[in-house]
Amino acid sequence: MVVLNVKKGEDAQFLFETTTTIAIDDLLVQLAEIYNERLRIDRLCMAMEQLAMHGISKTPQMIGLTDEQVAELKYKDETATYYPSGGSNHNRDDIGVRTGQAPNAQMQEVLRKTVGEAKAAIHKDLVKQNVKLNIGTIRDVFDKLKGACMIVYPMGLPKYDDVQIILDNDEDLAGKQAAKQVIETPLFQLWWAGKELQRGKVLSAYIGKNEKTKIVCKIQRRGGGAPVREAVYDEQTQKEMMAYAYKKQEEWKKLETAEEDDYMNAEWASSGQLKAQLHGTSGIRWR
Repeated sequence: MVVLNVKKGEDAQFLFETTTTIAIDDLLVQLAEIYNERLRIDRLCMAMEQLAMHGISKTPQMIGLTDEQVAELKYKDETATYYPSGGSNHNRDDIGVRTGQAPNAQMQEVLRKTVGEAKAAIHKDLVKQNVKLNIGTIRDVFDKLKGACMIVYPMGLPKYDDVQIILDNDEDLAGKQAAKQVIETPLFQLWWAGKELQRGKVLSAYIGKNEKTKIVCKIQRRGGGAPVREAVYDEQTQKEMMAYAYKKQEEWKKLETAEEDDYMNAEWASSGQLKAQLHGTSGIRWR
């Protein structure tokens, strides 16, 4: 199987396993789904952390209002029907988005533990561990996160809560920073060795038919131009080369300041060296 080390810019994103016979169109669809779903998991984890800390979101028209303003406007609080299992603990949300009725400590731990496992399952460090990522793993992560929410909130979450919106894949990212990170499938490009992998071709047209190949390829948004090519040497090799060059530079500086006949003081330049070796007296030092 061919292994793709998929990068965005200089950052490794994930490893993906495929075959040389896959059509580029199919490959781009699969990579775009994994890439964008990883971003969605990150957003879901952030929302679930807020859910654990401050409870569910307020009714949309009540967000940012004080209790006095809510009473004056006669808004109806619809959050009472969504209560966490085991009761709640009050933890005020300073930005006024969530109710402040957080789950108890045990239920908070359920959410936080699941979030931690989800982040680990899609983390960039999996590339260093040579762990491949596929859409099956992504869907399994979503199922676990959804299951944790159902354990803590058996009555479900309101449709307007960020967690439920993300789970329903019904987000409106317009005007948000997250929208700049998402790359829709039609705009998704993959580059390798300074060349774009063109739709309508198969992967073997670029990398050959060796199924044991491992390549580093880069994600780019259509219209963004060619990404920066990979450095010839990795970071560790560059450090070693710089250290070696510095060492040689220092040696040359010492040679430049040394006298021309300094070598005469070296042991190997002694006229009696051979005689001392034959008599076994080489290396003796007198105090």
